[in-house]
Amino acid sequence: MSRPTTAMVLAAGLGTRLRPLTLDRPKALVTVGGRALIDHMIDRLAAAGITRVVVNVHAFADDLEAHVRGRSDVEVLISDERDSPLETAGGLKAARPMLGDAPILVANIDSVWIETGPPVLEALIAAWNAARMDDVLLLAPLERCLGFDGPGDFFLGADGRLTHRGAAERAPLAYMGVHMMDPAIIDGWPGGAHGILPLWLEMTRAGRLHGVTMDGVWMHVGDPAAREAAEARLATPL
Repeated sequence: MSRPTTAMVLAAGLGTRLRPLTLDRPKALVTVGGRALIDHMIDRLAAAGITRVVVNVHAFADDLEAHVRGRSDVEVLISDERDSPLETAGGLKAARPMLGDAPILVANIDSVWIETGPPVLEALIAAWNAARMDDVLLLAPLERCLGFDGPGDFFLGADGRLTHRGAAERAPLAYMGVHMMDPAIIDGWPGGAHGILPLWLEMTRAGRLHGVTMDGVWMHVGDPAAREAAEARLATPL
């Protein structure tokens, strides 16, 4: 399989839970460990061989666009959602003409991690198998999550297939904000604002949603307390 060279970074969120940090900047430009959240993610993507990054923008769009265009290590394309944010799946649909036809990486910007094993994006890329899957998600065991207080998202089968938590009180794995997918499946999605979870549930029913777990610590930077926790963890030696 040829390696992915294009990624979409989802940066159009309002960052409401991160207020007051997002009163004067987009969520993507909140800093952790001395770097903006979006730079943490683009750094990871570039290290994994990504050369083109599509970034969707909404809140403080001019500031965010100017910031990402200052990067020289990747080509940056802007998907403009200034008029109205489109949520995850809607944002991917709007950006579809920029994504090409080869498999892509898709990443949130509130995800920071420390690796204690092989590079997690390498594991995600290595797991890709178009014959068996439409999407493969990067997952973190709940005991290795920081700043995530949910009951978990998925169960992982021995064959790599995912089952959503559904009505269960708890699932052992949390989606950590990065996945790899065939962009051709976006062509069948509707336009307008809509989330990706219903589409993932369809894939689980077809047995075509897969997952990979990480070795390390995942930090979900979703609110000011989680940001402080991530700052402290990044400053702590392994």
